[in-house]
Amino acid sequence: MKELRIRVLAGVFVVAGVLSWAGARLWNAVGTLPGVPMAAPIVLAAIAVILLATALSLRARLKAQRERQPDAKGVDPMMAARAVVFGHASALVAALVAGMYGGTGVFLLEYLEIPARRDQAIYAGVSVLTGIAVIAAAIFLERVCKLPDDDEHNNAGTAPTT
Repeated sequence: MKELRIRVLAGVFVVAGVLSWAGARLWNAVGTLPGVPMAAPIVLAAIAVILLATALSLRARLKAQRERQPDAKGVDPMMAARAVVFGHASALVAALVAGMYGGTGVFLLEYLEIPARRDQAIYAGVSVLTGIAVIAAAIFLERVCKLPDDDEHNNAGTAPTT
């Protein structure tokens, strides 16, 4: 499995943000712009907490296993792989959602004098921050579950030089 790339996540964020900003301008010109749900940052924060709790739990269990503690609970490799896949998917979706709310939030900055739009801009900004928290937790989870590099396998195909 490939590692998460910050450039890919940033690219998804920027593209989603630009498209969302343009869509918000168009939608506002044609009709009423839909609101940013108050639940958006709450859901993203919950996902970030779940990812962080999983990473901390796995890190503690892996540390206990490395130190060969007597009652250390092992880590099932499939469970760790599923956790990493969940982290990858969460990071990609969070980049998309944060970009979408970021673009909408930038559009709403023009209307901060209207109380309802100001609240929507705040929800959008908090959604972006919690989306970044999801990405950070997913990267941390990936680092926790990363296998140590094995130099024997990396150099197995090369002939020794004399």
